[in-house]
Amino acid sequence: MDILRSGTWSSALPGACTLCRRLCHDVFCADCAADLPHLPPQGCPRCALPTLDGGLCGGCIADPPAFDAALAALRYGMAAARLITAAKYAGRWPLWHALATLLAQRLPAAPDVDVIVPVPLHAGRLRERGYNQAGEIANVLARRTRLPVRHDLIGRVRDTGHQSDLSLAERRRNLRGAFAADTAVAGLRIAIVDDVMTSGLTADTVARILKRAGARRVEAWVVARTL
Repeated sequence: MDILRSGTWSSALPGACTLCRRLCHDVFCADCAADLPHLPPQGCPRCALPTLDGGLCGGCIADPPAFDAALAALRYGMAAARLITAAKYAGRWPLWHALATLLAQRLPAAPDVDVIVPVPLHAGRLRERGYNQAGEIANVLARRTRLPVRHDLIGRVRDTGHQSDLSLAERRRNLRGAFAADTAVAGLRIAIVDDVMTSGLTADTVARILKRAGARRVEAWVVARTL
């Protein structure tokens, strides 16, 4: 695995593997790195759900999302949830870098994108947490792709709170009026970046707002995808 072979995140002093807690010189030990829940290479190019032949899934044929393409590195389940929770709430900065690197390895050599835009937090949530995890991921992807990161092209103007306990219909209602895009997005090909895609409603909402403001193409890049 590249993040282990490269030594980018390794330390001279051993720490504990995020998953099994054994001593190691990286955020994962070699065994846990080998067992990470990678998504298969064949997936729906529109929403990143696995498909047998890499073609469009039935959902995207019947009701395509507003974003034009999606890429994800991991299947969101117990292991990925533990990693993202540890990174988000335990201040594991090297872990964000490792997770973003896994996503970067799924990107094409020349992405069809002009700019990377992290999904924003509401100002109140940003003050509370101190950072935006999507921004941390976007910064790593920017270094790998040499694409610019823009934090000013879309804002979260209303705090939507935690959506994990809401139904699909409740999530949809909760996201109405939550985002606003700058007119500077006109004509741009944009990759929106986030840590997890569950129902895809957040990415769909952000993509719709960006396209209404004139964006030419919107892709969704996420570390983990719920199946």
